[in-house]
Amino acid sequence: MNLLKEFKDFAMRGNVIDLAVGVIIGGAFGKIIASLVADVIMPPIGLLVGGVNFVDLKWVMKPAEVVNGVKKAAVTLNYGNFLQVTFDFLIVAFCIFLFVKGINSMSKKKEDTPAAPTKDQQLLTEIRDLLKK
Repeated sequence: MNLLKEFKDFAMRGNVIDLAVGVIIGGAFGKIIASLVADVIMPPIGLLVGGVNFVDLKWVMKPAEVVNGVKKAAVTLNYGNFLQVTFDFLIVAFCIFLFVKGINSMSKKKEDTPAAPTKDQQLLTEIRDLLKK
């Protein structure tokens, strides 16, 4: 029974729940970025390089053949798919970079705002002002 309580305490701890929410949002964000790359960014790039769809790029090392009525598939090196996945990764990494940079700049602004003076500092300021008079 103690083990069950410990597990419940662990699962309900804020960090675990925050991590779970982050993973779910990250998965959804990944789908958005994949669509952005596949549907918005790659078509113009494909048009610039002559209408080539990167996923279809491959090097046929051995063509398909029929042997004794059995069709054997071609042996291909699908470098286009590798290029597509690489572009996806670079764009996702850049988006994450921009997001983290934005978060860091917001937290830096919070650090730049001076903290309210302590009671000792207020008292010393009042004493200084009285001495100036």
